[in-house]
Amino acid sequence: MEGAAFAARLERLYGAEGAAEARTRCCEVVAGFEKTFESEPEALFSAPGRTELGGNHTDHQHGRVLAAAVDLDILAAVAPNQSGMIRVQSQGYPLMVVDLSDLNPHAEEAGTSAALIRGVAARMSAMGCPLQNVGLDAYMVSNVPGGSGLSSSAAFEVLIGTILNDLFWGGKCSAVEIAQIGQYAENVFFGKPCGLMDQTASSVGGVVAIDFADTEHPVVEYMDLDLHKDGYALCILDSGADHADLTDEYAAITGELKAVCAQFGKDYLRQVPREEFLSHLSEVRAAAGDRAALRAFHVYAENDRAAAEAKALQNGDFAGFLSLVRASGASSAMYLQNVVPTGQTQKQELMLTIALAESLLGGRGAVRVHGGGFGGTAQAFVPLDLLDMFKKETEAVLGEGKCHVVTIRPEGGARLA
Repeated sequence: MEGAAFAARLERLYGAEGAAEARTRCCEVVAGFEKTFESEPEALFSAPGRTELGGNHTDHQHGRVLAAAVDLDILAAVAPNQSGMIRVQSQGYPLMVVDLSDLNPHAEEAGTSAALIRGVAARMSAMGCPLQNVGLDAYMVSNVPGGSGLSSSAAFEVLIGTILNDLFWGGKCSAVEIAQIGQYAENVFFGKPCGLMDQTASSVGGVVAIDFADTEHPVVEYMDLDLHKDGYALCILDSGADHADLTDEYAAITGELKAVCAQFGKDYLRQVPREEFLSHLSEVRAAAGDRAALRAFHVYAENDRAAAEAKALQNGDFAGFLSLVRASGASSAMYLQNVVPTGQTQKQELMLTIALAESLLGGRGAVRVHGGGFGGTAQAFVPLDLLDMFKKETEAVLGEGKCHVVTIRPEGGARLA
């Protein structure tokens, strides 16, 4: 940690301004490991949070997305052991212990980090990773806020997968395979029917356009995006809404779209041509309901927008990109309907956050629902000359620390030392 190579590594991942803080966090995680396990760690790993730039709720329909890794991450100091257990101490939480001799889903673990550890280990073991008679100690610290829409769960899955891949499998898994392993753990062990975007963005890093037409072999294309060069900052706004108990809201989206697809004998909307959907709209409404049909309208248009957003960035058309971001936000609110939880009237924190941001931007930049929605976050592209005012005024309403100014990280899950 004292050498020039490590300093350069930190500067690459966290930028010149963030490298000093990153070094402090690395020292903190090493000290935490030594105190917890009374030994020295052998390696440092990191996995970043992610931000969705385009393609709201399209990944689980085998659609297109645009996403980026960010400079907020989970850091881990680790060392192998021979206990047959994975022991993870996350700062401020109880020690988690997962027995590698039992890699079946545990109903009582659903919705917990232990389920993600067991799920990642189970999938990697099934793929051939030699996890018998090994073990792992890990101490973790995170600055990815839980419920922030930056996907701390995907960062955690990617981190566990990256560690196991490096220490016990010689790096055999690709970044995309580690993402797929994380999605499996979240779907099967954790119990959330998520798509593959979050894990792919965290694992691959940088800005990526992803086409999930074939989820076994997603097409990942790197994009060039320098927000500061274009005169903008990227802000994630925490609406302050309670993020708990929203799994049913997310599941309703996939469930209703599945009901639409069932009318055509298909599993995912990407398999149903838009023209065929439109020609049978009356039957779809009768069988699946109007909200399901509206959500399908959103996904069809959002797939096109995600592709157009990637093209705009390739062409250096940032104004065109922002116009598409605004259209995405409008479609999510009106057709996908993932801004206000079902039946809520008195509390509509996310919609209010979007309205506040739009008012402060005064027609410049862009703001939209971010990620899963409902009780989550908004994303704003803020002109640099408005950034100080924007952060001050949004936090005056939402609370201190609720406006996260993030930068794009060029790598995904990685070993630091």
